[in-house]
Amino acid sequence: MLSACELIAFVSTTDLGRARAFYEGTLGLPVSDVNPFACVFDARGTMLRVTLVPAVPSVQHTVLGWRVSDLAATARSLGERGVIFERFDGMAQDDLGIWTTPGGDLVAWFKDPDGNILSLTQFVR
Repeated sequence: MLSACELIAFVSTTDLGRARAFYEGTLGLPVSDVNPFACVFDARGTMLRVTLVPAVPSVQHTVLGWRVSDLAATARSLGERGVIFERFDGMAQDDLGIWTTPGGDLVAWFKDPDGNILSLTQFVR
């Protein structure tokens, strides 16, 4: 039923200005709309609504991710912009924080200013 419909992604924030600075300035996503309730970005054709909430719930899983063609280069570039990649106990991550899955895909995680866990994935197949 929804296979022909466009997906809209949502992430919550307690500070729209701070979120806009991160998603636009640090990650490079173009802003398509701003209102008192959300800052809307164009994530390569997918609408990303960063929505104002009183409190962002703490979760221990990825809430938003990007497929990249060269994870090491993307991680280095984001690192130069101040992004700090997460390290997880028990996971063999390289010096950039990249983990290789058992199937060979590459994944790295980082947080936005509200603590939302975001990821980058380079699929090998």
